[in-house]
Parts: sequence; C-alpha cells; structure tokens
Amino acid sequence: MKIKQIMNHAVKACHPEDSLNTAAQAMWENVCGAVPIVDYQSKPIGFLTDRDICMAAYTQGKPLPGISVEGAMARGAICCRVDDELETALELMRSKHVRRLPVIASDGTLAGILSLDDLAYEAARPLRGGVNRELREQVAEVFMAVSRGRIFARSPAPK
Repeated sequence: MKIKQIMNHAVKACHPEDSLNTAAQAMWENVCGAVPIVDYQSKPIGFLTDRDICMAAYTQGKPLPGISVEGAMARGAICCRVDDELETALELMRSKHVRRLPVIASDGTLAGILSLDDLAYEAARPLRGGVNRELREQVAEVFMAVSRGRIFARSPAPK
C-alpha cells in the first residue's frame, strides 16, 4: 500500500517567522497537535508540536505572540514520499521515534502528513475475510518504539 492512499492530504503548515500564537491557532482550528514547518517554497524544514509550544512558553517566560516558531520547532523534518510503500513510513517512525511524518511530493514540497493515528485507523479497517492482523502488529510495534524513544533524561525545570 502506498502512503498517499492513507495520508492526510489537508494539512496546515507554518513558517519559521510565524508566532507560536499563529501555530497554536492553526492547531486549534485544524484539530491537530502538530504542524510541519515549511520554507517559502513549501518544503518541510522542521516540525512543531503542541508540547513544543508549551515548553517554549514555559522556558522562555514569554506570551505566545512574542515567540517565533523558529525558537521552538524541531529542525530537520523527517519525511516520507507520497509514492513510498507503507512499510517505509513504518520503519521511519519506528527508527526515528516519531508519531507523525510530513509527506512530500516528487518536487520536495509538502503534500500531506501521515500520523500513527492514520496507521491505526487503517489497521482497524475491516477487510474482506477479517482484519489486517499484520498491519495491526506493525502499528503496535511502531507505537511501542515511539513510546520507548520518548523516555529520556530531563534536565531540572527552570526556576
């Protein structure tokens, strides 16, 4: 199965110069917890989650309109291509410990996003003759790998 068959094609992106307030508003309006960050040619250059926004506001002690996306985003987006096989995305998520992948078109521009949720919904979809047990197992493995990757040593909270 190709990624383009199950990815979310309607994705909102932000630019590094946008404020965290703009990014938070985009997440709220699009009912999502993350946005890809793109350059002005619509090529992914980073990623921003709702957690990134909260931590930036906390650690910088500023209101969201006063902090740029660039100051909170993860740089270097890990992407897959629209025509990649689903196994490629599963392996990227597993090995890089990410829940979401920006999906790029052949010209490198943002075409959509593939999330662990999208994979779970696909794995739960009934097939003729039963469910896709292999995909369910793969999604469970990715979820466990992503969860293990989130366990890391934290520095003390700022005072």
